[in-house]
Amino acid sequence: MAGTTNIDVTRLPRHVAIIMDGNGRWAKSRKKPRLYGHKVGADSVRDIVESCREIGIRYLTLYAFSSENWQRPAQEVTGLMSILKRYLEAELPRMQKNDIRLMSIGNRQRLPESVREVLVNSIEATAGNSQLTLNLALSYGGRDELVRAVKKIGGSCRDGHLDVEAISEETITEHLDTAAMPDPDLLIRTGGEARLSNFLLWQLSYAEIYFTEIMWPDFRREIFLQALQDYQARERRFGRIGEQLHSKT
Repeated sequence: MAGTTNIDVTRLPRHVAIIMDGNGRWAKSRKKPRLYGHKVGADSVRDIVESCREIGIRYLTLYAFSSENWQRPAQEVTGLMSILKRYLEAELPRMQKNDIRLMSIGNRQRLPESVREVLVNSIEATAGNSQLTLNLALSYGGRDELVRAVKKIGGSCRDGHLDVEAISEETITEHLDTAAMPDPDLLIRTGGEARLSNFLLWQLSYAEIYFTEIMWPDFRREIFLQALQDYQARERRFGRIGEQLHSKT
């Protein structure tokens, strides 16, 4: 694992989530169409996925297409869906070879049928893989996810399967799209913006957050390792004080 000298593999985040921002601005700065930035950004996806697999991170969630992104110009949306479809088709053999499981969260039904078919096929084909779970947030919005979870819980209460007084944090977590995976330990956002943009609003409650000016097409392994080093330099207290964490009694 070249380049991981300063990484403590015993203190890795179990789950990393990334808001991949800056593709369009990166392309514009080079006088290229926005879709060019998204195409180059797919190379960054490949590099970071491979890095997580090699380092030993178990879950990686990428914010690939938000529920708000449907509002973009139709030509760009069509282009993004085409890039996504080609990526899924091209990466399936690599995911199988590297024991990577693919999952997705979000409103999958809004995706074009051709994209949805390739996505479902890849998810089913990799279901038995276990070294890394690559989770794509597609047509995803954190508030929409919470609304869908509340409806499920409300339906269970209405049908008599769940007592209102028994609803807990665990109940909500179990009804989210991410119920099968742990909450992210580290959120990375590229592109210089410092906001969550409706991403994993429940799950990021205690995540460490790393913002960088680097645009996504330029975000590769070495920069990712810098983010991991920053994460490992922090003290995660979860509401406690440092003395409690370090006390032996």
